[in-house]
Amino acid sequence: MIQSTIHTLDLRGLQPTRAELLNLIPRPVVNIAVASEAAERLISEVRRDGEVALQRHAAAFDRVENVQVRVEPAEIAAAVAGLDPEVRSALEASIDRVRRASESQLHSPVTTTLSPGASVHQRWQPVDRVGLYVPGGKAALSSSVVMNVVPAQVAGVPSIALASPAQSDFGGRVHPTILGAAGLLGIDEVYVMGGASAIGALAYGVPSLGLEPVDVVTGPGNIYVAAAKRLVRGVVGIDSEAGTTEILVIADASANARFVAADLISQAEHDEAAASLLVTTSADFAAQVVRELDEQAAVTPNSARVREALGGQQSAIVLVDDLATAARFSNAYGPEHLEIQTEDNSAVLSTITSAGAIFLGAHSPVSVGDYLAGSNHVLPTGGQARFSSGLGAYTFLRPQQIIDYGRDALEEVAAQVVALSGAEALPAHGAAVTVRFS
Repeated sequence: MIQSTIHTLDLRGLQPTRAELLNLIPRPVVNIAVASEAAERLISEVRRDGEVALQRHAAAFDRVENVQVRVEPAEIAAAVAGLDPEVRSALEASIDRVRRASESQLHSPVTTTLSPGASVHQRWQPVDRVGLYVPGGKAALSSSVVMNVVPAQVAGVPSIALASPAQSDFGGRVHPTILGAAGLLGIDEVYVMGGASAIGALAYGVPSLGLEPVDVVTGPGNIYVAAAKRLVRGVVGIDSEAGTTEILVIADASANARFVAADLISQAEHDEAAASLLVTTSADFAAQVVRELDEQAAVTPNSARVREALGGQQSAIVLVDDLATAARFSNAYGPEHLEIQTEDNSAVLSTITSAGAIFLGAHSPVSVGDYLAGSNHVLPTGGQARFSSGLGAYTFLRPQQIIDYGRDALEEVAAQVVALSGAEALPAHGAAVTVRFS
């Protein structure tokens, strides 16, 4: 057994069923259900007290008093002007790459002609208004501004509101780099509010601020943001419950232990509840990674946070007999970020069905996806990659069917409509067709 702050799950010699795998998978101690009660209370207070509740929550959670919740346009312009030139250049490069990748997700209208005069048109219509959430707790994620805003703009959303928490280090304002990124993208509706409170405000609106309810809420966050998104789903659409980050690396003995350890640490530094997993066929390689984890974690600036994340029950070294079992484990886990570093990456990729984003090979670390790969870093967590996808232009688009039948085309199917409506004991359905020919 490998000894380290990260624990080991040894599945060698076992052939667990899917149900058994789901029970074996490491998950954080705190789950979204636990956070739901607190999130529901905060949302209820925002619905009842509006701006007053947002002020109260900023004082309680962000340690700032008398927050000016709606940001003035002049402050956004000043933040753009104050961006560090290198950061601005990197943001502009990220915007360009994410925009180009997002444009590939757009659909062209399609018409299907079923018979003369009988057509069904497919179109994809953007939602009218979206609310985008950008975290600002342990890290001020200006990159998340790009990841949220650009796909919405590409989709053609006409109205965009952005929310981010108050920063005590900046006088209760939004972090200036986040604000500058918003300004670069032309966003002029920005609110100083965070966590579950922000999600509730975007979903239900705050009249005193001029904040109108949105149709879709997107963006990453902590477990309370994820819980809030679950609570407002149905009132608004959401992208996914993008909570605390996860990385799962499938690797064999051909991989570079130093690279793999660095990648696991890169995600562990996000949060103490972040999940870092290595699934490997080689116990020797696993031992090399553990040594690298210990060495690199000791010197990284966020060492305390990294060590806690790696030592938590949500992180693990998983030993398996073969790469097929590694893929089965990964598919059951449904990781937010999946890295494949093996001798034959394509073969492993062909067996993967569930992942938010997949990073192939030694030179495709998750970090490049966080910033400049062109892909989106707002991704499903907590196993939701098994049934949902990451953020994209499609998140803000609704497929709509337009039915266009002429008289002769309707008459051609009239008898069949009557037959089916009779079989379902819904005769008025048939009558709505036959009345046009009587």
